[in-house]
Amino acid sequence: MLGYILRKTLMVVPILIGIATITFLLNFVFVPGDPVRISMGQHADPETIEMIRAEMGLDDPLIVQYGRFIGGLFKGDFGKSFTTRQPVLDMVLERFPATAKLALAATIISIVLGVSAGIVSAVKSNSFLDYFFMTFSMLGISMPVYWLGLVLIVVFSLNLDLLPAGGYGSGSLRYLILPAFALGFRQAAKVARMTRSSMLEVIDKDYVKTARAKGLSEQIVVIKHALKNALIPVITVIGTQLGYLLGGAVLTESVFSWPGLGRLAVNAVLKRDFPLIQGTVIFLAACFVLVNLLVDLSYGLLDPRIRYD
Repeated sequence: MLGYILRKTLMVVPILIGIATITFLLNFVFVPGDPVRISMGQHADPETIEMIRAEMGLDDPLIVQYGRFIGGLFKGDFGKSFTTRQPVLDMVLERFPATAKLALAATIISIVLGVSAGIVSAVKSNSFLDYFFMTFSMLGISMPVYWLGLVLIVVFSLNLDLLPAGGYGSGSLRYLILPAFALGFRQAAKVARMTRSSMLEVIDKDYVKTARAKGLSEQIVVIKHALKNALIPVITVIGTQLGYLLGGAVLTESVFSWPGLGRLAVNAVLKRDFPLIQGTVIFLAACFVLVNLLVDLSYGLLDPRIRYD
């Protein structure tokens, strides 16, 4: 397993370099707008603009800027923000805990709701409960997350006055409930559909029938024998969703004024803060790769037949 982890880790390096290169080219070649002029205003003194461009290194040839950018990455230096002049890595790490908290809470909600609904739908296939849960799953997948967020705010904040409409609230749980549910409900719908599909593939297998023939309770048969063997595709979906959520749920964070990486990235794009855009994208790509590695390693724990030799 150690060799497998080492190989996967070494593969991360060219992947991140490729992502960094693409992000750099998109920023400097295809994204319109001058970051200096945007920050200084359209009526700024041209001499001042040129002086600031020189200070930021924007007057250097593109290949020089690219070399400086890649060289900084190998040193752990993501550069400094054009707008705040703070180190990009510090800004990203400052926002990451809020995003991680929201992502983990939404993932827990998606697992609890999605796996439970998927199991019931599979065990009670073609019943009223199956149709009921799958209808809600279809609604969850089709429903825009920002629309659900606004509905939750209107109902629970404006009408019932039970929960705050937005903000972080120094990390208070009350501020987390609505954005986590808005984000987790959509993910739960995907998990439910995958759980049902995977459970239906194994629930009629011979080893499940044998477990029932031994007189084991239906709960043990479903959880220990059927669900355990149906978990690999479900874990894959959950891991992919967690990696996506760690990338910052832009719409959810915007609706609920959540101070995470999604809002940071959006503000960076609006201000053409290229170092901050690049640093955010690379950091989130690294998180996504790490989550996928952990998902790969979990397969061996779920299925002893899987080896990493």
